[in-house]
Amino acid sequence: MSKDDFAKLDAPRINEELSGIRDKLRSIKLKAQNEIQNLYPFSFELFKKKVVQGQRYFRERKIKDEDLLLQYEFDYSPFLKKFPIFNEDHSRPGSISIVYLRYIKKLLQEERIGSAVNYQDSFNSIKKFRGNVLFSDITVTFLVQYEQWMKKLGRARATIGIKLRSLRTVFNEAIEEGMIRRENCYPFGRRKYAIPTGRNNKRALTADQIRLIYFAELSCPNEKKARDFWLFMYFGNGMNPKDFIYLKNKSIDGEYLTFIRAKTEHTTKDDPRPITVYINDDMQKIIERWGNKDKQPDSYLFPIMNNELSAMDQHFLVKYLVKYINERMKRIPTRLEIDKKVTTITSRHSFSTQLKRSGVSTEFIQEALGHTDKSTTENYLDSFENEIKKQYSTLLVTFKNNQPVKQTDERVF
Repeated sequence: MSKDDFAKLDAPRINEELSGIRDKLRSIKLKAQNEIQNLYPFSFELFKKKVVQGQRYFRERKIKDEDLLLQYEFDYSPFLKKFPIFNEDHSRPGSISIVYLRYIKKLLQEERIGSAVNYQDSFNSIKKFRGNVLFSDITVTFLVQYEQWMKKLGRARATIGIKLRSLRTVFNEAIEEGMIRRENCYPFGRRKYAIPTGRNNKRALTADQIRLIYFAELSCPNEKKARDFWLFMYFGNGMNPKDFIYLKNKSIDGEYLTFIRAKTEHTTKDDPRPITVYINDDMQKIIERWGNKDKQPDSYLFPIMNNELSAMDQHFLVKYLVKYINERMKRIPTRLEIDKKVTTITSRHSFSTQLKRSGVSTEFIQEALGHTDKSTTENYLDSFENEIKKQYSTLLVTFKNNQPVKQTDERVF
């Protein structure tokens, strides 16, 4: 049809040909509405199979990548115990569990286990607050009350933010699927509910504290290994434990180590930018001490990860590595009288903050950390210490060292 003919379909009087087309369109729409009423819970995939596919009135569109995931049977049985949302009652139309489950399934198929766990935790938290509620139940008032409830439980702002950002994503998915309308019940955004953000907890260590840890005499082999891994991450652009554990021998090219952040591999729209690290003498010695004896290019740099493990087991192996390092690094600062908690996250914050205090630009630090957003980098940068602020304040009175300006009786207010 031409654009003009299509616009005439709502006119009270049209020619016979357009009248026949209008009747066919009404028939299609009626069938679609009937199918929607019978789909509990509603799914675009089921709708497409019942109404669109194989119908001569429809022209098949190009298949998107996410649709390809749905064309084969994915085995969710290994995840049923860890993700109780599979056993949730999804029979109530419009309930949040329907979209939470659909999104978690997508993440599991992409082997983004950590993200899937976060969404399960978010659903658990909302359900514990008010149950498997409808999207229409979640208003600005609901979210404010949920935030206050979480605070009474002693949850940090950052934790509350993580739970609610997952819920916001699920809301957007429901809108995209046509399950709800944004203008009717979307509670997030300007002049509505603002998700709380975590404060900078000053996790970075000072140069003196890092020096104490570096030169500390350690007798326990496990503490030595934990410190070496911590330092490797610190020297390696503050790399994350997951990036550390997945490093391979082929990641090394001469004096440099190159890797793609696991966190951005699935979330960056364009090809993720590789991070390049100069391998200093300390990193080289750590590789020689704890590195894999198998030097094949596809072998892991450190003999921790195992390709034979399932995606979920690999996820929890990373969690175990973090626990291994953090528990042993917790003992060292106590003996050295360092009043800060030293974890794998501390190494990342310390790397960025030491560069900042040395005068390195935020743009360079952003690239080194692999951040796509400058504001994310700024959250990692610790504020300057009071002593540094005191030193900088002297710059404001340097004019005293110059020849004084002749004063007059005029005063300007």
